[in-house]
Amino acid sequence: MAHGSLNEECGVFGIWGVPDAAGLAYYGLHALQHRGQEGCGIVSMGPDGNMKRIKGEGLVTEVFGGSRLSELCGNMAIGHVRYSTTGGGGLENVQPFLFRHHTGDFALAHNGNLVNYGILRKKLEDSGSLFQSSSDSEVLAHLIKKAGAEAHKPRIFSIVDALNAVEGAFAFLIMTENRIYACRDRNGLRPLSIGRLGEGYVVSSETCALDAVGAEFLRDVEPGEIVTIDHHGLRSRKYSATHTNEMCAMEYIYFSRPDSDIEGRNVHGFRKESGRILYEEAPADADIVVGVPDSSLSAAMGYSEASGIPYEMGLVKNKYIGRTFIQPSQSLREKGVRMKLSAVRSIVRGQRVVLVDDSIVRGTTSRRIVKMLRDAGAAEVHLRIASPPITRPCFYGVDISTYEELISARMSVEEVRESLGADSLAFLSEKALFRAGNRSSLCLACFNGHYPTALYQSLEDANKDGKF
Repeated sequence: MAHGSLNEECGVFGIWGVPDAAGLAYYGLHALQHRGQEGCGIVSMGPDGNMKRIKGEGLVTEVFGGSRLSELCGNMAIGHVRYSTTGGGGLENVQPFLFRHHTGDFALAHNGNLVNYGILRKKLEDSGSLFQSSSDSEVLAHLIKKAGAEAHKPRIFSIVDALNAVEGAFAFLIMTENRIYACRDRNGLRPLSIGRLGEGYVVSSETCALDAVGAEFLRDVEPGEIVTIDHHGLRSRKYSATHTNEMCAMEYIYFSRPDSDIEGRNVHGFRKESGRILYEEAPADADIVVGVPDSSLSAAMGYSEASGIPYEMGLVKNKYIGRTFIQPSQSLREKGVRMKLSAVRSIVRGQRVVLVDDSIVRGTTSRRIVKMLRDAGAAEVHLRIASPPITRPCFYGVDISTYEELISARMSVEEVRESLGADSLAFLSEKALFRAGNRSSLCLACFNGHYPTALYQSLEDANKDGKF
């Protein structure tokens, strides 16, 4: 990934009806670590009927080191790995959130971003709600509490009301005393899968975490659906009459692990196919194909297979490098890239190289990698990107929020090529993404500006849309 950098916001994992649920949640979150390295947490429901939470900043192995995990017992738990989006960092924003309430305690974990968060928060604060964090996820909890306080109805009704008030991208897990609710936004922007484990169930942002704990994949949670998991098994209800299937294309292109399947399509298979189509659309006359590790290797393999140009490991990643995005300054981050990647001189020297990457955000990393290959003696560097140019900000929880930071928003392909110092540059077409995914719909908002939801800037906008 030619970062500058792109970060997915979060991963969620839930487990119901399985002994040592928190221990398995630990392994599930470890498998989802690529979705967020800033903080993580687990809430378990103890045999005494009380919820207990452990959370912290850092990696899963850091937060749950020593004997901390043994403090969480019971056969139901939800967990979360976080990369900060709305609300920024800090321990108070690390999830799952735990709420004590007279109608019963509940915990909540969220992957995504709510576009009408600001409006909802102001409205809730005006009517007396107090917020513990600056995270958009807490809004949903307040909406659930509010609805729950107004009537002694089953909690599912207040969850339905709350989900209908929020707009944006989300996969929510809500844990109460006896059950877990798994909810997905009505546009299906974020993935959420359900698996079977013994007599119990597992819910996860990605199927790779189901495999990690030995669960058997059952199905995806549908857009606009709430799945209730309890002693009745799985029960489903749609909370919204309107729903579409606009999975975020970047889940396939970059975020998800290659061993995950998203809505029936394997991620590695998608990337490899997009690499094959990339060769069809933008062939290059070259001696070797080199992928940028790790998320671009599958696309590079596809490009190599389709072109017959040998695939080589011309770039090697240092697996033990720290998390570059927590370095305090841009200049330190730039030094970090050299520590993270190095060119294999004896492989690239004198060669015409096709460099395959999955996307370009700011262009900083691509520029450095092209230079690195030239410094190692590459004769030519032909840059091929396995996605369309990113020209718009994402409002759904991906870390690209302003036009200014997007190189393709300000420059033509030729200007970008010149800026990066490549001999040639080509991007994948939008239609190729549908072909690679064997899908008829995807969210491509960051490429073409067609946002699947309204983007509320003010209460007036929301009122006009009949939201309030």
